[in-house]
Amino acid sequence: MKKSIVPCFLISLACSAVSFAAEKNIIFFITDDQSPTLGCYGDPIAKTPAIDAVAEDGTLFQNAFATTASCSASRSVVLSGLHNHANGQYGHQHSFHKFSSYENVSSLSLPRAMAKAGYRTGHIGKYHVAPERVFPFETYLKGNQRNAVHMAEQSRKFITKNSDKPFFLYFATSDPHRGGGKDNSSKQRLKPDLFGNKPNRKSHDEVDEIFYQPQDLPIPSFLPDTIKTREELAHYYQSVSRIDQGLARLIEILKEAELYDKTLLVFTSDHGMAFAGGKTTVYEGGLKVPFVVRNPYENKRGIKHKSLISHIDITPSLLDFAGALDHKKNRPTLWVEKQNEKKIKSGVPKDNLGNIHKLARYHGKSWLSILGDPAKNHWNEIFASHTFHEIQMYYPMRVIRDEQYKLIWNIAHPLPYPFASDLWAASSFQAQYQKSMSAPYGQKTVRDYIHRPEFEFYKIDQDPHESNNLASSSKHAAILNTYKEKLKSAQSKFHDPWIMKWNYE
Repeated sequence: MKKSIVPCFLISLACSAVSFAAEKNIIFFITDDQSPTLGCYGDPIAKTPAIDAVAEDGTLFQNAFATTASCSASRSVVLSGLHNHANGQYGHQHSFHKFSSYENVSSLSLPRAMAKAGYRTGHIGKYHVAPERVFPFETYLKGNQRNAVHMAEQSRKFITKNSDKPFFLYFATSDPHRGGGKDNSSKQRLKPDLFGNKPNRKSHDEVDEIFYQPQDLPIPSFLPDTIKTREELAHYYQSVSRIDQGLARLIEILKEAELYDKTLLVFTSDHGMAFAGGKTTVYEGGLKVPFVVRNPYENKRGIKHKSLISHIDITPSLLDFAGALDHKKNRPTLWVEKQNEKKIKSGVPKDNLGNIHKLARYHGKSWLSILGDPAKNHWNEIFASHTFHEIQMYYPMRVIRDEQYKLIWNIAHPLPYPFASDLWAASSFQAQYQKSMSAPYGQKTVRDYIHRPEFEFYKIDQDPHESNNLASSSKHAAILNTYKEKLKSAQSKFHDPWIMKWNYE
């Protein structure tokens, strides 16, 4: 009898262990260079059933914005709750670009604060910020960044670990970033980028690749309707659908472990798609991102939220969910005040500390309380701050945008607009550039895209494609000055060093 009782008892323990898994887990899913080209955002072609289902069971933000359309700079904002001009990550982290965040950002760092709050912290996929000691994770998982299904499987053990501590998983794909070479099967002289897809219509392991026909695709307003653009978009959409299958696998893992209703899911991108007019710009195509949240503890679901939110809101919102946000001071509840002295004693160079007084609270604020209420407002206006992408690409731009108007200040406007190396080589751009400077490119000409005025001012509620610059309109002179003052105010509030450029040059 005893021999038969003991195994049953052990089996019972094993089966029940899952149900005792910690509450309030978090998966933060961030893609690379993706616009809101998803079924849940009304895209007529995109096959994205997993994220569409999450949106139906959660909150979809229709006006979510990155603060800068550059990979490292944007990720530093996501992980710090601070604009990148203030956290020090002005541009790319890797290789010769060499940008990194200030050491004192560690006090606000998302993975540090989550660990202090008692979370197991894990990272898989693209990292692309520095220094690691400012944004440290306890567990680094390895996975094919071009195959979100593989990444999900590699995360399985971390997610399902039998622990009384909740988990925070930062899940970062490299899709749908450009890369992987050119599609040499194209009949065009200028070949499209593969966007991480395998050549010759081959599939990534465990992925049911979805292939798109160029002639079927909707053309974003900032791109020219050409066969080169369409071929590149077909590869981009394929990459997006592969991401969706990775999310589906993550959800499957959560449900099997009875964790789906104990886990906050956040899905977004670092910035818009990797096409000239999107990535690296502060136009809508660069800053507007998908943003879907499923909070299992929120009663109201299927919400479409029109309120403006920003990437600066991510860190305080996730900490709020974890019960680790000091709402009054807008920073982690476990706060170490004297950071400078500790860092200096530990041998950290003084010149990369950053001003602790300017790094003592988040720029963003939590959206957790508004998820179930589409009538609630969040921001009246959003601020964007771009300075570099690659080190060669100095072109600081500052933006203030509300529901009516959008003002762009091209601080270095006498310079030609610089190109990221992959966007310069893109067949969708080169096809127009090689025609002439007068060739159309979206709502502009190639010349207008490269040579920009000091100010761009758009009636964004009536001109969502940013086609009519009102900056030189005498009728709009007074309102333009109002928005210039709003922009200055935001720069002052968020400690932007480039505010001094109003006074010279």
